[in-house]
Amino acid sequence: MQGVAEHKRQVEECVAHLKQLLPFTPDLLIQLGTGLGHFGDRITSALILPYSEIPHFPRSTVASHSGNLILGYLGDKKVAVLQGRFHFYEGYSTKEVAFPIRVLSLLGAKTLIVTNAAGGLNPLFQAGSIMVFRDHLNFLGENPLRGPNIDGWGPRFPDFSTPYHPGLIKTALDSASFCKITNVISGVYVCIPGPSLETPAETRWLRESGADAVGMSSVPEIIVAKHGGMDVLGLSVVSNVNDPDNFEPIILEDIIATAEAMEPKLEQLIVEIAARIPS
Repeated sequence: MQGVAEHKRQVEECVAHLKQLLPFTPDLLIQLGTGLGHFGDRITSALILPYSEIPHFPRSTVASHSGNLILGYLGDKKVAVLQGRFHFYEGYSTKEVAFPIRVLSLLGAKTLIVTNAAGGLNPLFQAGSIMVFRDHLNFLGENPLRGPNIDGWGPRFPDFSTPYHPGLIKTALDSASFCKITNVISGVYVCIPGPSLETPAETRWLRESGADAVGMSSVPEIIVAKHGGMDVLGLSVVSNVNDPDNFEPIILEDIIATAEAMEPKLEQLIVEIAARIPS
């Protein structure tokens, strides 16, 4: 496991490097998930930095994750977009998974919108819905804050009584109503390690644990964002819904296809949300 001193050194070197390149401090950080990589095309006056050219950034090994940091404008908002993420199942620690979030929080970003594709657990959900996070369960078995705390980055025991900003949740639901996107619900997201997909028994257990949707990402980044004082909004495209008593095979290509089909609506929703967030 990487030591805290080495992790701190790498973060600080990355922050110093990006400070020389970034045209501004972003108001808003948006992390794009599976099948949602085209949102970067909406950013104007864009500076595109491949992850491979940023010191100490991990490398994504997932084909549907492009691997770019994009800086520019979404309407009148100064934004940073992480076009692709890293996953615990790729072999990274949760500290490494959340490395870009830590760097951007130290560069001054105050609000994070996380997107991903997830499997539905709530039988009332439908494939192609968008779920606004109300809460989450961390079933990774690892926390990115484990180990010595760096007090300058955040408190030793950060409060998670409201992991997702109530005002942002309301903004997301109001924006969906304004945009006439009818398949937007709210729920609890659970993060599991992967990469194996859930068995019927695991699906039943996750649902009984209180989760409405399951995925393999996002929670480490959210924990680090909250630790760094950021306001967080989570959005999942519900790619499928499985009944543990009538279980159907979960095909990754189908998950990606559903996420890509929902991308225009999710983009529309994020644009409206961003416009409503005070600068």
